[in-house]
Amino acid sequence: FDDDAIDEIAQAAFDINSGVENIGARRLHTVMSKLLNEFLFDVPDKISNDKPIKITKAMVKEKLHDLVKNKDLSEYIL
Repeated sequence: FDDDAIDEIAQAAFDINSGVENIGARRLHTVMSKLLNEFLFDVPDKISNDKPIKITKAMVKEKLHDLVKNKDLSEYIL
């Protein structure tokens, strides 16, 4: 993870908690699941063992855009 990516993840969790029910750090679980779902379940066979995956700020913004913007969706996701 880039430092900027970590900052963006924290900001996304904060923004969602501010916009809907504040469930604290449990919101971070939702954010991380949404962010890493593709890497954990969709493409593990396509990832080389010798090449690490780098999570960048741009990647975080792209993956979490809908989650942060769609407040109705956020209300139903822990």
